[in-house]
Amino acid sequence: MARDGEGTSGAVLLAFVLGAVAGAAVALLWAPAAGGETRKFLKDQARDGKDKAVQAARQGREFVERQREHLTAAIDRGREAYHRARERDQETAGEEV
Repeated sequence: MARDGEGTSGAVLLAFVLGAVAGAAVALLWAPAAGGETRKFLKDQARDGKDKAVQAARQGREFVERQREHLTAAIDRGREAYHRARERDQETAGEEV
């Protein structure tokens, strides 16, 4: 089961990464490098960033799917326990009559 702070920590991490990327882009734009070199570097970094974002999205989907499977299994176990308890109660009520 997820803890309360996990969603918040993920948002903080995402904000940190986006801030770092934005800061790096600004620093590169103000850097005293040739325009062609800077454009190539930015293009390479954007490609790397895209690859990392695709990977992070895939991992996120896998995590959600795992959690969905755990939740479904827990609900099924809860239903089974409910039905067993109900049957025991009905049997006990029948014996008392």
